[in-house]
Amino acid sequence: MTLANLAATIAARKGASPDSSWTAKLLAKGPEKCAEKFGEEAIEAIIEAVKGDRPKLIAEAADVLYHLLVMLAARDITLDEVEAELTRREAQSGLAEKAAR
Repeated sequence: MTLANLAATIAARKGASPDSSWTAKLLAKGPEKCAEKFGEEAIEAIIEAVKGDRPKLIAEAADVLYHLLVMLAARDITLDEVEAELTRREAQSGLAEKAAR
């Protein structure tokens, strides 16, 4: 599954019944809960990165990407908007981009 396909699935589930979809259940709890869940998954990924457990890190990274997209959907931000920002940043070095913030 690509990130674009995952984002489309999340968008499609936005209007679904919370009883029929985990994604719809998360979104129904609001942006704050979606952000909290993203944070939990990010911490779990960090733990696995430090431990060096490759399979677990891969699984946690997938969870992080999913929950990031859910959190963005909760705030009506699309993957296309994030990709546009990445494209904008491509034109300059990372050091220059950081200095411009």
